[in-house]
Order: sequence, then structure tokens, then C-alpha cells
Amino acid sequence: MFTGIVEEIGIIHSIAERSGSRAFTIGAVHVMNDLSVGDSIAVSGVCLTVVARGDECFEVVAVEETLRKTNLGLIEVGSTINLERALLPTTRLGGHFVTGHVEALGCIVELKHAGIERQLWVECPTEKMRYVVPLGSIALDGISLTIARVEHTRFMVAIIPHTWEHTTLHHRRIGDSVNLEFDIIAKYVERLLQSR
Repeated sequence: MFTGIVEEIGIIHSIAERSGSRAFTIGAVHVMNDLSVGDSIAVSGVCLTVVARGDECFEVVAVEETLRKTNLGLIEVGSTINLERALLPTTRLGGHFVTGHVEALGCIVELKHAGIERQLWVECPTEKMRYVVPLGSIALDGISLTIARVEHTRFMVAIIPHTWEHTTLHHRRIGDSVNLEFDIIAKYVERLLQSR
């Protein structure tokens, strides 16, 4: 479980293709403090397991299903990624409950300045728009954000300067794909109502 509060921007040092999976060696500083083999870590919103670690880098493996559902199949050596270690029971929950189970890919369709904020519009798969509600939560590349506006098959999030500077969003461009995880509470409510 995660909060969607990015701790650090990591960098992809190497990628090894392994029969339908990809092993990523990721360089980092802050998250290395207490990171151990077997730990879960959110890599741009995707929950992965640490399989090896050194002093300044660690390795994770994304299997075929993960590569198909996320943008991890598109990243290259030198790409930057958002990193967040798993939530501790004593941690403040500054964002919202994020599982690291990406459900869809969105596409950035518009990005503009509005005062000190940046407004980021994301095209979302039609079948997932039922989970997108104004002022609801969404995880975008592992970043906990609030949905400001909804229009047909797209939504807008307002990015404050701190989030813009301390996540990979400042590297994003129109046409880029982003990992989307919708609020788990909405999905539980939907499931419970269906079972009635």
C-alpha cells in the first residue's frame, strides 16, 4: 500500500529483456536508506518487488502482464521514474490509498499554465470514466492527485509547483502515456452494489 506522495525521482540505469519480462536497474538516493530485497516499491505507480540492491541502485522485474497494462514497456535507459516506498503503519497518509495496481493507460492531451499551477488534461479509456469524479482522487504515474474537472472521456488535474518540480511530471509532454490507478473505494462500492 502507498500514499501517492512521491519520495524521489529515480533514473533507469539499465534494462534487461528476459523472455517476456523486463528487469530494471534503478538509481536512487533517498529510498535506498532502508530498502531491502523483497520490499515493495512503487515505480511510477506500479507496485514492484525489489529483487536485488546495491549501494546506489536496486533492481525490479516487470512481467508481461505488467508491461502490457502500464507504460513500463515504453521507458528506456535514462528515463526518470517516480519512486515511493511502501506505507508504514506510522506514516502520515498525505495522499490517498494507492495499491500500485495500475488499471489503465491515459494519454496527456493538453497542458497549460494557469497562474502558478499547471493544468494537465488526460484522455482516459471510456470504460474507466465511471471512476473519475470531480474532486475525487486518482493516481497518475503514482502521484496522488485531485480531479478538478471532467469532460466526456478526459479529466483535468491541477498541478501545484511543488508537485511539478518533485515528480516526473515536468518531463511529460502532450502525447505521453501515463499510468492510471482509480480510487479503490469506488471500486469496492461498485462491487458491493452489484452483488445486491
